[in-house]
Amino acid sequence: MKTLKRSILISIVLLVLCGIIYPLAMTGISQLVFNKKANGSMIVVNGNEVGSELIGQSFTDPRFFRGRVSQVNYNIYTEADTKADKNGKAAYSGVASGSQNLAPSNKALTDRVQKDMEDFLKNHPGVKKEDIPTDLLTSSGSGLDPNISPQSAKIQIPAVSKATGISEAELQNIVNKYTEERPLGIFGEPRVNVLKVNLEISSALKIK
Repeated sequence: MKTLKRSILISIVLLVLCGIIYPLAMTGISQLVFNKKANGSMIVVNGNEVGSELIGQSFTDPRFFRGRVSQVNYNIYTEADTKADKNGKAAYSGVASGSQNLAPSNKALTDRVQKDMEDFLKNHPGVKKEDIPTDLLTSSGSGLDPNISPQSAKIQIPAVSKATGISEAELQNIVNKYTEERPLGIFGEPRVNVLKVNLEISSALKIK
């Protein structure tokens, strides 16, 4: 009985420490010290949350830069998409992440890349298919990457400039503004946050 009581007491103490006190302490510290990051690194414009700087969004308007391919279209839906059709299915099935994890030999992947390549070339005359950066035709492992390479941004500048009337030099300055270099100069690759760049363009065009 003594052993049983001791085991129960230890379990209760650990439950309180690890299941209540520790999570509350970490939550409190994160809210005080890293408030923005702890709440999803949300970007707020005119008092409205327009997205997270950590989550990619789909941009099809020619006035904006395109991001990486998303397999799940996270956070890209309208209120109508959440309503079930006559078969009981809705276009938006909930928050999800991930890639299709298709092998290079898979025809579905080949067809999708070919379609995206043709679409990109159609909207960016003068660009050769061999010049399209790989990250514009592939998704990240999570399918949520909000960034593209500086090369992927640069190749889109002429088309965006034509659609918006903003000079190529000004667009390059916007891209440079939201380009992050390698952390500590050695990790990862330089990257451009597509949402931040497009919000800057939206502000310049006074789009609400």
